[in-house]
Amino acid sequence: MLIRALAPSDSPLLAALHAAAFPPGEAWGQDAFARLVALPGAVGVVAADGGVPVGFVLARRAADEAEILALAVVPEWRRRGVGRALLAACLEGLAGQGVGRVFLEVAADNTGARALYRAAGFVPAGLRRDYYGVGRDGLLLVRLLSPPCAG
Repeated sequence: MLIRALAPSDSPLLAALHAAAFPPGEAWGQDAFARLVALPGAVGVVAADGGVPVGFVLARRAADEAEILALAVVPEWRRRGVGRALLAACLEGLAGQGVGRVFLEVAADNTGARALYRAAGFVPAGLRRDYYGVGRDGLLLVRLLSPPCAG
């Protein structure tokens, strides 16, 4: 598996991977990703196997903090270490840029993602009731990168 840095031209790819990874109605479109990738401090990585993209993580850095905006792995590649590798590469890159704290939000009912983030050292920092609508709460998680993480 090859992991490479995101490029500004990756918006269509990110939208396609996000659509493959999330239920209809929850996927973000190409325009949304174009705006996110163009934000100041936007960083991320894409994973591919044999040249076929299988996942990505997109974050935004501001001063010494960052927020993971999206992490997606296509279903047939889940539970193979792709998400863990993407997250480790992103955290390592952020730590190298002087980021000391990383935040993310995850649906409280997304047990797979919560387990991934817990294994990566993220801890609860807050709860947002009905954040995802229809009674789906959002958990705010945080991970300290000081000293810089080893992944």
